[in-house]
This record gives sequence, structure tokens and C-alpha cells, in this order.
Amino acid sequence: MDLARADALAARHQLGVMGWIPRHSESFRHLPPPAADIWLGDAPPAVGCHAHPLAGAGWTLHPIGQSPQGRVDARWLDAGDALQRAELFAGLPMPAGAGEAGGDDAAPFAWAHRALCRQGLRMRIGATPGAGRGPSDTVWLQLRHQPRSAVEAPLLVIEVLAGVQAVLVETHDRQSLACQQPIVQNLQVHVLLGEGATLRHLRVAAPSPADRVAHHVHARLARGARYEQAVIALGSGYHLQRNVLGLQAEGAVARHAGLMLAAADAVLEHQVRVSHTAARTTSSVEDLALASGAARLVANAHTRIAPAAAEAEVRQRLVGIPTGGQPKLVLRPHLEICHDQVQATHGATWGALPEDALFYARQRGLDERSARGLIVEGMAGALMQRCFSDSHLLQAVDIDTLLRAAVARHLAAGEGARHG
Repeated sequence: MDLARADALAARHQLGVMGWIPRHSESFRHLPPPAADIWLGDAPPAVGCHAHPLAGAGWTLHPIGQSPQGRVDARWLDAGDALQRAELFAGLPMPAGAGEAGGDDAAPFAWAHRALCRQGLRMRIGATPGAGRGPSDTVWLQLRHQPRSAVEAPLLVIEVLAGVQAVLVETHDRQSLACQQPIVQNLQVHVLLGEGATLRHLRVAAPSPADRVAHHVHARLARGARYEQAVIALGSGYHLQRNVLGLQAEGAVARHAGLMLAAADAVLEHQVRVSHTAARTTSSVEDLALASGAARLVANAHTRIAPAAAEAEVRQRLVGIPTGGQPKLVLRPHLEICHDQVQATHGATWGALPEDALFYARQRGLDERSARGLIVEGMAGALMQRCFSDSHLLQAVDIDTLLRAAVARHLAAGEGARHG
């Protein structure tokens, strides 16, 4: 038996021993994920879907305008080949096994991924030779992913070398091709930041209404590294966005923002887990969660400050707004503080779209849907500005267009459910 096949079978065995995520799991208590056979491809899809890479399926790498590209080593690897599989998974931590310390509620997702993973992309981002560290020396890249099959487990590994500044726009929108059937996707992303490196990472995940999707982003930050990530996510049949951020060395900074939009009968869960294990580390987590119809949406933030994390600074802010109907919105901020010398704040706010702003927008001749869209876009734009420290970035990636499209789709789905 080849080594790649043996590794996949071992992962299935481990998953069988530890079992799938139980309904009483703390992280998933409000929205339990679909059963293991869905993610392993054992439950046959209604219609098959196989898209060829030459048609644009899988990962494709693109420049952003005329911006610098730096030195980018990108390798598309076949996880079915033993040597390529070893290169693809090199340096990544193994998921915790049954009964092992350090495990988490999402470990079964990681084992299911190892069992099914067939393709992956590893990127190493370096600086242009002779470049300094100013804004003009930032490496700008865009990654687009289109599904290759009805059930898939893609892998993305991003390594940013010491001192390098990079911007990455990662999109999953399914609008351009091939596989148009409902899909099941268990994506694992690993971000490794070297000493003093900076990555500003904008992710857009807009699955089709019947898709079942789980995206897991794991980031490890070295001394003085900075990771700013924002995600724009729309609900679907099941949609999980899970981020695990490890601030493992002094001076590391992580800022995360989520714009969560769920309408009709969609399901969407956003989980952010931040671990401060070194002194003078900083993190910020902010969510804007909007739901309508009979949608179910959970925003779940958990930050742990370890005993060694003196002078850590932590901030959590979760905002939930029903935009129509009777959705189920759950906000769960949580701090675990194991050191006295820290600064930490957290909170959850429920509310509605400001009536005065809606009134003034209507006075300008806008219909109700356009007025709501304008207000939500403004709130989302402010969220992005608070996440990214470089204001030039938002203009360069045309954030206004991205937000307008996501908000319009959300409001249209809510209107369709109301009149359907």
C-alpha cells in the first residue's frame, strides 16, 4: 500500500476511534455540524461534480493591479503522491488524537480533512531583492478557489518570511465556472508568520445556498509578527468559519473582523479562538452579525491569556442585528485570564438598524431595501477600517464593491424568503 493511502486510512481510523463532534460539544452546542460521513464523501451527493483544473478549478493565483509581487514560491501539490503529500503537510501539527491533551472540539474536522485531502497549495512569500519595508514594498496577491468535486478537502499553507509585508485577498464565490451543484467543502488554511512579518488577509466566502462548508484558519505568529484578517461570509446549508490564532512570541499582534450575513433558512457559525502565550501580545476580535428570515447565526469568540502572557492586551466586540423575520442570533464572547497584569475588554451588543438613519435615507428618495443596504454597507466599511491598519489597502482591493455585492445578496435572499 502506498504511504499516501496509508496516511489517509490512518486518519479515518483515528476519526473512528475518537468519534464525531458530539451535540454537547461546547464550541458547537448551538449549531452542531453535519455528520462525519458527509465530510468524508461516504454520503453520495445528489449529483456528481468534477471540474478540471484547466477550467479554473482549485486554487488560482493572481496579481492585484500593478502592485509588487515580491518573491512568491507557489507549489500546487498532489496529496495522493507520497512525496508531494509529505511536502504539503510538512511542519503542520497533527490533530490531537482521542484522549490526548491539547485537543479541541474541532479535531474531528482536521482528521476528516487528512483522510480526504487530495490537493493543496503551499506558498512562501518573500521580499523583492533590495526592497525596504515601506508600503510600496508590500507584496500584493489574490487567491481564488473554485471547487473541483462535490466533496473536497483542500489545503492552503501560507508562509510569510521574516520582515516581509504582504496583502492577500482570498475569495470563494463560485460565480465563474464549472461545478454548480451543491458541494461539501472542508478547507484547512495554515498561516505561518516569521519574525516581524505582516500579513493583511481579506477572505470572502460566499457559498451557494445548499452548500455545506467548513473553513478552518490556523495562524502562528513569531516575535513581532502582525496578522490582520477580515472575513466576509454568507450563510448556506451549513457554513462554519473557524479561526485559531496563536500569539506565541513577544510583541505579536492579531486583529480579526467578521462580517457575517445569513438570510432565509441559512446557517452560519463564526468561531475565533485566540491564544496569548507570550508577553506583550495584542489581539482584537470584532464581529458584525446580521440575520433575517429563519436563519441561524452564531458568533463565538474565545480568548485565553496564559500565565506567561504579562501585559497582554485583548479586546472582543460582538454586535448582532436582526434585519427582518425571526432569525436566531447567538453572541458568545468569552475571556479566560490567567495573569493579573493584562488589559482586557469584551462585550456583546444586540440592536436594530438605526431608525433615524433609515428615515433620512428614505427622505433622500431611496426605497427601504436600498436604504437598508446603504446603512449596512456603512457599518461594514467601518468594521473593515478598524481591522486593517493600512487605509490604502481597502481602496486597492476595492472593498466597497465587495461589501456592496455581499450586502445586496443578503438583502435579496431576505426579500425572496419573505415573498416566496
